[in-house]
Amino acid sequence: MAGALYQYLFDDHGRLDKLLGQAISKLDAIDMGSYVEFRTGLLRHIAMEEKVVLPAIVQMRGGKPSPIADRLRLDHGALVALLVPPPTPSIVLTLCSILQVHNDLEEKDGGLYQTFEQLTGPDADLMLAEMKNIPEVPVLPYNERPSIIESTRRAVERAGYRFHDV
Repeated sequence: MAGALYQYLFDDHGRLDKLLGQAISKLDAIDMGSYVEFRTGLLRHIAMEEKVVLPAIVQMRGGKPSPIADRLRLDHGALVALLVPPPTPSIVLTLCSILQVHNDLEEKDGGLYQTFEQLTGPDADLMLAEMKNIPEVPVLPYNERPSIIESTRRAVERAGYRFHDV
C-alpha cells in the first residue's frame, strides 16, 4: 500500500494527466485554459521533485543520489524546454511521450516515489508539508521566436527522446 508521500506525488501526476488530456482532446484546437493550468502545475511538480524529493534522497542516502536522478533531471530539462514555446501538436505529442516514460520511472515498484517513501520514515510528515508548501513557479509568457523550437528539440534529444514533428 502506498504511503502519503507516494500517494501525494502519484495523485499530482493524475491531476496533470487529466489537465493535459483536457487541453489536447482536440489536437487542432488546444484548450489553452487547461493547458495553462497543466503548464503551471507541471512546473510546480518538477520543483517539488528537484527541491524536496531528490535532495532528501541524497541526504538520507549519506550523500549518494538516487540511481535514476541524472535520468530524471534530463527528463525535467526536456519537459521544461517543451513548456517554453506555445503548445502545438508536435509539442504536446512530445510531452505525452516523455511523461509516459518519466512517470513510470517515478511510480513503478522500486521507483523514485517508493524509494523516497521508504527512506523518509519518521520524517514523512515533514517532507509532505515541504512539498505542499512549494509555491507555484513564476511562469513567463511563451517564447514565440522561430529559433526556440530548435532549442527545444535539442533539449528533448539530449534527454534521449524524439521530438514528434507533426
